[in-house]
Amino acid sequence: MSNKPILIVGGGPAGLAAAHSLASVGQKSVLVEKEDRLGGAPILSGYAKLVPSGEWAKDAIGSMVDRVTGNKLITVKTGVSVKECSGEAGNFKVKFSDDKTTTFSSAVLCTGFTHFDSINKPEWGFGTYDDVVTTTQVEQMISSGQGVRRPSNGDKPKRVAILLCVGSRDRQIGREWCSKICCTVSANIAMEIREELPDCHVYIYYMDIRTFGLLETKYYWRSQEEFKVKYIKARIAEVTSDGDKIIVKGEDTLVKRPITIPFDLVVHAIGMDPNVDNMLISSIFDVELEPNGFIDRKNAYGELGATSRAGIYVAGSATGPETIDDSIAQGTAAAMSALASANVQVAAE
Repeated sequence: MSNKPILIVGGGPAGLAAAHSLASVGQKSVLVEKEDRLGGAPILSGYAKLVPSGEWAKDAIGSMVDRVTGNKLITVKTGVSVKECSGEAGNFKVKFSDDKTTTFSSAVLCTGFTHFDSINKPEWGFGTYDDVVTTTQVEQMISSGQGVRRPSNGDKPKRVAILLCVGSRDRQIGREWCSKICCTVSANIAMEIREELPDCHVYIYYMDIRTFGLLETKYYWRSQEEFKVKYIKARIAEVTSDGDKIIVKGEDTLVKRPITIPFDLVVHAIGMDPNVDNMLISSIFDVELEPNGFIDRKNAYGELGATSRAGIYVAGSATGPETIDDSIAQGTAAAMSALASANVQVAAE
């Protein structure tokens, strides 16, 4: 076991899992989070019920935070970022924004993603009309206990449209990737709206549905058959307003006819962008980015989570769109790779 701690950058699900797994085998680590609290996007962005467990984010991720902050083998530094990283595998010298410098054997980057900013899709009404919101904002409405409401007047909506692939699979705005989880999250949100507001009609407008793997039955079919959510295959042209209602215009691509439909609330199912700090992270840790701007990782047939620099590993949505469950698994795997790397260096000394 290395006497030097392992550095974990990022306190979201992947980082929390990495720190806990290292502690479980007796390895010390330092967990650094630039925000003032741990939990990552599920906590900082106020997520509601998580997919696929159905647990509230504050409970599920909160329990992960508790087991990390209560562990003597884990040093937590919040409100702190990494400024410099020099050296090599087994002996990295890291300088933090609080001007403290520490030596680490290896590091795991769990730096996450950035939610797509719907301002970059102006023709769909976000930033222009109050009643055009994002899935994250709806999650916040639900998790806060206020319930789903129209921001313009506080009324309960009677008709809601959820538009899929906002900031995903869109070459016109430079986002060619699928964000993997948006379809399932949208189906989940649709069911939560119907559960809270049984008289509200919820429509999901899609190119195609990607509730991958075992999520198909639990979310796609259940939302239709049990909660009566309506799915419309369509190409949306623009979102406007008549002064009261939000008007969705486009084409129903199954029947090949134009549509112009009024709604009380329109929800953008926003995708996952690379962390806005990835260029800086790449420079500090001397790791390569893949063509879309996420942190590049080597194939999984050797060291899990390996980057272009020996001794530096990566996990979770820092590498591309990812689920919370898979981010947790990757955090654990990358931590074990980092530990193995540290032990190899100890054996060589």
